[in-house]
Amino acid sequence: MARTLLGALLNKASTAQTPVPFASRSQSTGRGLFGANRSTTAQLNSMGSVGTLFAIVNRTAKAEAGVEWGLYRKAKSGLKEDRTPVTSHAALDVWNRPNPFYTQSLFVETGAQHKQLTGEWWWVIARNERSPIPLELWPVRPDRMTPVPDPDLFLAGYMYTSPDGQQIALRREDVILIRTPHPTDPYRGIGPVQALLTDLDAVRYSAEWNRNFFLNSAEPGGLIQVDGRLDDDEFNELRDRWNEQHKGIANAHRVAILEKGQWVDRKFSQRDMQFAELRGIGSEIIREAFGFPKPMTGAVDDVNRANAEAGEVMFARWLCVPDLEAMKDALNHQLLPLFGRTAEGLEFDYVNPVPEDVEKEATQLTARANAVSLLVNAGFEPAGTLSAVGLPEIPFVGRPDAARAAVAPVPDDWQDSVTGLLSDGFEAAQRWVAVEHDDDHTCGPCREVAGKTYRNRAEAYADYPDGGGYKDCVGAQYGNPCRGHVEKRGRKGEGS
Repeated sequence: MARTLLGALLNKASTAQTPVPFASRSQSTGRGLFGANRSTTAQLNSMGSVGTLFAIVNRTAKAEAGVEWGLYRKAKSGLKEDRTPVTSHAALDVWNRPNPFYTQSLFVETGAQHKQLTGEWWWVIARNERSPIPLELWPVRPDRMTPVPDPDLFLAGYMYTSPDGQQIALRREDVILIRTPHPTDPYRGIGPVQALLTDLDAVRYSAEWNRNFFLNSAEPGGLIQVDGRLDDDEFNELRDRWNEQHKGIANAHRVAILEKGQWVDRKFSQRDMQFAELRGIGSEIIREAFGFPKPMTGAVDDVNRANAEAGEVMFARWLCVPDLEAMKDALNHQLLPLFGRTAEGLEFDYVNPVPEDVEKEATQLTARANAVSLLVNAGFEPAGTLSAVGLPEIPFVGRPDAARAAVAPVPDDWQDSVTGLLSDGFEAAQRWVAVEHDDDHTCGPCREVAGKTYRNRAEAYADYPDGGGYKDCVGAQYGNPCRGHVEKRGRKGEGS
């Protein structure tokens, strides 16, 4: 019986095969899907040839390398502020120190450079032969890595080409690739530099022309016209004497004496060549390709405080955060699963680098203060009101007599002014959370209570006397004091 299309697809799915082939069955595994990696090498080298490109890549890579990371146990509530920090785990050790020669900062900066330039960041995992657990992470140049496509399984593995040309086969589980998807190549990444190579060459060549202009006595070229034909000896003598007398900056503007021949100018001034305009346009094109805000390059010609702060927010939100999210995705979905059951329920996360919006926070603070005033005047308990709207506890000493006499009547529509604050009632305002260390020394009761939320300080301190040490912790029975505590957090649904 002929196989139907649906049957073929179901059969492929059951054997972890791709529903359609992504690679040719006759394709060589020694090359990339679309040829060799010469252009990738050119993209990597371009960072050292164009100043604007260097500034953009260097600043982005250093910013991403400076972001703080942590490992957390997910909370039952699903809220980030309820997660429990994990301070001891093999995955955390590997990420904090990827290998003996790379700190986390250097590892991230190296990879960020690769991704900015080529759209690819490759990690190669090192293991002990007797254990599948990753022990080290190594950043590898993208031009030395070649995916090995498979028409049935999509990807058979990878081929690494060493500096001396040796090719080393790598398994899929030994490699982690972070990439910006290429629109025509499902195996490789794409970066802005690929679209900029021609423009980068123009900027580099203009800089070299200016350099040669000064090396050539700061005078454009010309030619010496002679009557008749010179034999080899006469030609060599004329050339050598001219170079001796006029070549180099030290010989600039010396008067030329020609025994035979006539000097003919072939001048193109720098104004004629418009190199200043060309380099300015080239820098603008590079910034546009990266979406890089001009103030972040250090330019101050048309920068004020407002657009500088806006540029900082744009840089962090649209350049750094997407790369950090890609890193987090690789850590949580590719690296952590390699640590087996010990990594279940854990996740890596980073501290958001986007600057806080001071004006927005001031507006929210004013709105919350007004809401507290309305609610307290309506008869609600002050401490609970502060907790409900997300303000810290403030000692209440009473209003001055003059102020007490001048208290405005509570408007009839006061509830409209605090819409959302009472949607679940004050009883639902969970303002305190239990924080426990999560490692091999954590007892069962402490692990269970981790992430529990409390409505107020009194309830929190009932479980954690004086704010520290869980009342049901069994560690004290073995001489280990409880390390847990409770802390105040932001409003429910917001960050801490």
